[in-house]
Amino acid sequence: MNIGDKVRLLHGTEEGIIRKISSSGRLEIEIEDGFLIPAMKSEVVIVAEAEKNYFGENAGVTKESEAPLPISAPKDQGLYLAFLPINDQNLSLYLINDSHQPYLAHSSEVYGSNHRTLFAGTLNPGESKKIDDRLMKEMDEWPAFLIRFIPIQNRLEKAIPAFERQLKMKATQFFKHLSKAPILGKSVYLFAMEQTTKELDIRSLNAELNQITPKPEQTKALKPARSIDLHIEELHSDPDKLSNSEKMRLQLEAFEKNLNQALASGMDEITFIHGLGNGVLRKEIHKRLSQLGNIKYFQDTQKDQWGYGATLVRIS
Repeated sequence: MNIGDKVRLLHGTEEGIIRKISSSGRLEIEIEDGFLIPAMKSEVVIVAEAEKNYFGENAGVTKESEAPLPISAPKDQGLYLAFLPINDQNLSLYLINDSHQPYLAHSSEVYGSNHRTLFAGTLNPGESKKIDDRLMKEMDEWPAFLIRFIPIQNRLEKAIPAFERQLKMKATQFFKHLSKAPILGKSVYLFAMEQTTKELDIRSLNAELNQITPKPEQTKALKPARSIDLHIEELHSDPDKLSNSEKMRLQLEAFEKNLNQALASGMDEITFIHGLGNGVLRKEIHKRLSQLGNIKYFQDTQKDQWGYGATLVRIS
């Protein structure tokens, strides 16, 4: 088995891609919703090999290709925001470029005059990029999405204007947008970006970005406490006024801030007390830690006091 192989759990229905293999034979497998789950080599089987052994040499001949679907038409703008249902509660958000034009894309959440970036990068023709996850039951509490597209062109091509679109999702309209997504090839709630768009002035946009993104001052990294309490009561004076998504956002911001300070200041370990609850915060913290290269390992700690409500992070 190698990193990148597609595998299936022998004692479950999950399938995913191997992202890490340890010397002890322990695997980390990324399943469809983006979560990483642990397993031993003896507990999984490579999908292609299993099907070949079971069905014979002709296995997979009629299986639908997993390559991206071809671009549906030579459109100047075939850009979409897609909400892919993972189950009856969770959605994954994707930006899709079903056009022949590469773009620089920027997606953010709007909180009054403040924005939180979800994605910033290149979106090539025939490409989809996952940008976030959402709970369907909290739709009424989602902030508005602001998505900006700047075409990547050479000087000889006919200029295509940059544009943006802002969307506030409402359940009464959201569920009417179910259709098959280009590129992904799955049933999603699909929103076309080229409709009702506002053209962008690039000079004004650059001025705006320079204004809201001042150059950071060279300051000595602050060393956080060795144990950080992420219970919402410790982070906000009146947590009852917050929605579940706002609570999660504050907790993850506190986690990332203190982890970054611990890394920058040279700490060898830090503990995050996140509580047990429904396990969503713990799972998201473990997911983010598993994607960092400068973490030796992380594990549940202080079980006698917190059960599975605290995570020790050992920094390399």
